[in-house]
Amino acid sequence: MRDYHDKEWGVPVHDDRELFELLILEGAQAGLSWATILKRREGYRKAFANFNVNKVAQFTEEDFDRLIEDKGIVRNKLKVKSAINNARRFIEVQKEFGTFNEFIWSFIDYKPINNQFKSLSEIPASTPLSEKISKDLKKRGFNFIGPTICYAYMQSIGMVNDHIVSCFCYNTISKLK
Repeated sequence: MRDYHDKEWGVPVHDDRELFELLILEGAQAGLSWATILKRREGYRKAFANFNVNKVAQFTEEDFDRLIEDKGIVRNKLKVKSAINNARRFIEVQKEFGTFNEFIWSFIDYKPINNQFKSLSEIPASTPLSEKISKDLKKRGFNFIGPTICYAYMQSIGMVNDHIVSCFCYNTISKLK
């Protein structure tokens, strides 16, 4: 958890493979702790072809059955189906916008939002922007991407910097694009 916080959380991500990975992991996290998902991250990478979106989009019923038996991931049927579905929707967005990065970052004009929270209790679970993005993604057929999951996704890919201002990461990340 510390490594994730210190080196990844809030750092802007622009690589489509990484954007897809975090989208799947955030969806898997729904109702669970982030620590639970981080412990299984390598299992997810193995199970989901290192988050190669084109491979995941081609997963069959046999692949689904294999995933449901894989102890290296959260074996929730709806979440597994969602990951495969979201890979297909992700590719549709890539075709429309050139990259998923282009699409997702356009919501904030390609500039991270640097919040200035002084305590963890100030950090919201969702925002009007996460609601807007969630609605857009759902309209495109994505699932397991409600406003709260969407906001966690925005945090994980660095669209928002929600490190509290006293955190040593805040200033470093606030300079990144």
